Amino acid sequence: MLGQYLPVVLLLFLTVLFAVVSIVASRLLAPRSPNDRKAAPYECGIIPGRETPERFPVRFYLVAMIFIVFDIEIIFFYPWAIAHRGLGLYGLVAVLLFSAAVFESFVYLIGNGALEWGPVKRVRNDAAVSASRTTTSTIRRIGVREVGLEGRTGSGGFAA
Repeated sequence: MLGQYLPVVLLLFLTVLFAVVSIVASRLLAPRSPNDRKAAPYECGIIPGRETPERFPVRFYLVAMIFIVFDIEIIFFYPWAIAHRGLGLYGLVAVLLFSAAVFESFVYLIGNGALEWGPVKRVRNDAAVSASRTTTSTIRRIGVREVGLEGRTGSGGFAA
C-alpha cells in the first residue's frame, strides 16, 4: 500500500535535494565583490532621484476598491447568466439584492472622490465667518504676568 506513494515521496526528496545543492553551490562558487552599485536599488536602469513617498494616496485605494467590486460582480454574474432560467424568481431576487449592494458600494466610492483625478478642491464655508471677526477680537493676547514669564525678553530669548 505504501508503494503507491513512493513516486511522490521520491519527487519530494529530489526537490529538497535540488534546493539544498543549489544553495550550497551558489555560496561556494559565486564570485563576491560587493560594492555600492550592487547594493543600490535597480529600477530599469534609472537611478532613483528622490525617496519614495511613505503613503499611497487614498485615491489609489478607492480605485482598487472599484476594481475589486466590479471583479466580484463579474464573478457572480457569470454563473447566474448561465443558469438564470433554472433559478426562477429566487435567482432574480438574489441578483437584484446583489446588484443593489454593488450599486451602493459604487455610490459610496464615487461620493468619496474615487474618480476625481484633478487637484483637490477645498470647500470653503463663507457662512461660518462673520464680517465682525478680526484678529484683535478673536485672538486673546497673553501678557507676561499671566503666564509667569517675567524674565523673558521681547526677542524670544530669556534674560540672564
